[in-house]
Amino acid sequence: MSDLDLERLRTPLPMPSHPEGFRSGFACFVGRPNVGKSTLMNALVGQKVAITSNRPQTTRRTVRGIVHRDDAQLIVVDTPGLHKPRTLLGERLDSLVRSTLVEVDVIGFCVPADEPIGRGDTYIARELAGQRDTPVVAIVTKTDKTDRARLTEQLLAVSRLGEWADVVPVSANGGFQLDTLTDVLCGHLPEGPPLYPDGDLTDEPDEMLVAELVREASLEGVRDELPHSIAVVVEEMGPRENTRPGREITDIYASLYVERPSQKAIVIGAKGSRLRDVGTRARQQIEALLGQRVYLDLRVRVAKDWQRDPKQLRRLGFDQQV
Repeated sequence: MSDLDLERLRTPLPMPSHPEGFRSGFACFVGRPNVGKSTLMNALVGQKVAITSNRPQTTRRTVRGIVHRDDAQLIVVDTPGLHKPRTLLGERLDSLVRSTLVEVDVIGFCVPADEPIGRGDTYIARELAGQRDTPVVAIVTKTDKTDRARLTEQLLAVSRLGEWADVVPVSANGGFQLDTLTDVLCGHLPEGPPLYPDGDLTDEPDEMLVAELVREASLEGVRDELPHSIAVVVEEMGPRENTRPGREITDIYASLYVERPSQKAIVIGAKGSRLRDVGTRARQQIEALLGQRVYLDLRVRVAKDWQRDPKQLRRLGFDQQV
């Protein structure tokens, strides 16, 4: 090896260029279940990186979405809704949220504009009062679902819940004040270089995104007790061999796990009709994500009382770190 080659090895790779005063860091969204945290993150990122549903506790793990700006890079961490745990899974999700709070640069406390302040909101506000070293921004979501007078009342009520660094009303669906919220959150980030390459919108692996899209499709139209009992695992995923250029296809084999045989029958539906509908909706979303055709094979399996069984939780990917 020549002296020139050795000199090249000693020279560090250049860091991505960024202007003076560039800020980068992490913000997490917290709140009780079903207050619009995932929808808000998707709106800020500009693309769907977290599944959404009107079912509470849809989010079961931390999902990171990356917002790129000329002057900052904001990594938004969507967390499961904080609530009183009733299962081992609930305890682990609650622990996950609490550990995330101490690792971010700013916290976004989400409260919906169209619902009265409840015990869940008050409980979380008390929890956040203990975050002395991390600024908390109160975010009043879903402003498109209420009128100006009701919004004013809610803003006052949220302000009385605690001492917030800022209070920002937004609408993810209507686009109201999304840029303002991004400005506020970025203002609390430390100065530093970008943490992710330009163009990356999430660091979630494709297999995890696919599993979440299947679960999202499976939540539509099911009975109230079912959403908490459904878990999805991608067993196998990869490009099909010997396909012609321009005709590539990805083969995906995934399992939907429920806790009881009666739930399995509900998910499958009469003569498999409901499972076919789930497959159709999920495949459309997955093809949009991957940018190519997909063959999706779904199977429904029973994992008895998996939400309360440590071994089942570990097998389904809900270990201590979730």
